[in-house]
Amino acid sequence: MAFLFGKKKTMKEILREHQRNINRAVRDIDRERTSLQNQEKKIIAEMKALAKKGQMGAIKIMAKDLVRTRNNVSRFYKMRTELQAVGLRIQTVASQNAMAEAMKGVTKAMMTMNKRMNIPQMQKIMMEFEKQSEMLDMKQEMMSDTMDDVFEEEGEEEETEEVINQVLDEIGINLSSQFADAPASTVPSKVAVDNEDSELQARLDNLRK
Repeated sequence: MAFLFGKKKTMKEILREHQRNINRAVRDIDRERTSLQNQEKKIIAEMKALAKKGQMGAIKIMAKDLVRTRNNVSRFYKMRTELQAVGLRIQTVASQNAMAEAMKGVTKAMMTMNKRMNIPQMQKIMMEFEKQSEMLDMKQEMMSDTMDDVFEEEGEEEETEEVINQVLDEIGINLSSQFADAPASTVPSKVAVDNEDSELQARLDNLRK
């Protein structure tokens, strides 16, 4: 129908259709296998009934039929496993296709962004931003100085100096008191030094005699 209208199926639609067909085939196989298993149970029940009657010829015929039925059940199990493996492969392909489509979209978006990105214009914008930021800082500093001058009270500078002098005076008093409390150092007086020199000179004179 899609071919008649000229509409081309996408890869996603094709994979979904194949997956749908595989799931339908698996359901058909399960249905046939269940039917064979029910038939197997009936054959076994009939064989037990014939065994009680001693009809060995009929039992042998039914035994062959039972073997064929069990072989067909095994084949259906194998077919189901193979179909599930194919379905898993289709899911893998679908995932890879989805990843490829996503990467394709991301690549296209990146190409568009790169085309729209004007590096010289961005540099110009950043330089202008830095310039305006510096101007704003300067204006704020000037406004701060002006506000300080406006709100500074008369005599505040003199009062500030008085406070500083008072603090320094207090520190000086404390330092003087510390020096006053410290023990006096034992410095030899000039008279004592002169006496020692006279004694040494007298000894030298005695040695010369």
